[in-house]
Amino acid sequence: MSDYIDFFARLAEETAARKREFLQLGRVAGRFPAATTAHHGEIAVWCSNDYLGMGQHPEVLAAMKRAVDEYGAGSGGSRNIGGTNHYHVALEAELAALHGKEDAVLFTSGYSANEGALSVLAGRIDDCAVFSDRLNHASIIDGLRHSGAEKFIFRHNDRAHLEELLSSVAPERPKLVVTESVHSMRGDIAPLAGVAEAAERHGAVTFLDEVHAVGMYGPEGAGIAAREGLAGSFTLVMGTLAKGFGMTGGYVAGPTVLLDAVRAYARSFVFTTALPPAVAAGALAAVRHLRGSTRERERLAVNARLLHALLRERGIPFLSDRTHIVSALVGEDRLCKRMSALLLERHGIYVQAVDAPSVPAGEEILRIAPSAVHEPDEVREFAAALDAVWSELDAPRDSAEREVARLP
Repeated sequence: MSDYIDFFARLAEETAARKREFLQLGRVAGRFPAATTAHHGEIAVWCSNDYLGMGQHPEVLAAMKRAVDEYGAGSGGSRNIGGTNHYHVALEAELAALHGKEDAVLFTSGYSANEGALSVLAGRIDDCAVFSDRLNHASIIDGLRHSGAEKFIFRHNDRAHLEELLSSVAPERPKLVVTESVHSMRGDIAPLAGVAEAAERHGAVTFLDEVHAVGMYGPEGAGIAAREGLAGSFTLVMGTLAKGFGMTGGYVAGPTVLLDAVRAYARSFVFTTALPPAVAAGALAAVRHLRGSTRERERLAVNARLLHALLRERGIPFLSDRTHIVSALVGEDRLCKRMSALLLERHGIYVQAVDAPSVPAGEEILRIAPSAVHEPDEVREFAAALDAVWSELDAPRDSAEREVARLP
């Protein structure tokens, strides 16, 4: 027992520099991005994944309140044993329709959707070869690891390398290609047309993670593949209810024959309590609203473009200007954390410093997320505050030429 405790004591000492501090936030209902904290009073949040503000939308809140009054707080069981409510079924049908797929299955989180679905889709068929982007999310990595399938890792967003790896595998082997449309940390976009073409040429099934795209891009918020006219080119689409839709939960949409296997064998689906009906009801309201409204997507795009321009003017390096995820590249752990702390202390602005293992050591970022509910003047104030802190800490800046060269 003492050896066990001693081991973790030593581990704590070794990782003290990487200890995570969690800021306690109280998002102010109806006034997001405003939030309250115990020690800093009211602040402005600039790193939330509630990109469109749907977690505060009146239609979503009303739907949740009605569902609580009607069904109570919890679901009462797993989906297999007493936990399936009509809101779950209606939401799955809505998500399948959003993506133009035959079926959809809900999970309690995006992480469990990737982990559970991929462990089945790659693991239940013999001798499956899986081709996965090097920077794919941890949930994808874990799902593929748990599947036991042989993995081939292609360089990030490198269609030529994917093609090379596909060509190296016997034509008759089952193949699965897995990638993200919008990368969660870099904010860049995968070459989906090239990925789809390579997969089709080699007879591979495709699994597209659109977590950071659903709600924000494409017709009705269906994602990047739909925006580029490629929705039909991907066999399965995975998404979340926790970002653009402002709730919690995850899902996979695709052919019923594949999703029936996921329902039967995915441990993260079978062995967990279902989403509360009120959560499913709120998510359903959010999906339906965004299928019929372009206002939120348009405001998000305007704010993101404005922030890109302001940072470029100031020579503050960021990794991609193709999406709403604006990752300011700091590149040093302590500097990044100090920058985050000064923004909060001096300006009442909360942006989380992101370090290893979320990004490789030496590639630390401030992951900035302008939202649809920020005003343009707030974007300008944020850029000015970041510029002041950047100067105070003498952080490295980029010329416009160097910054553009970094873009994918």
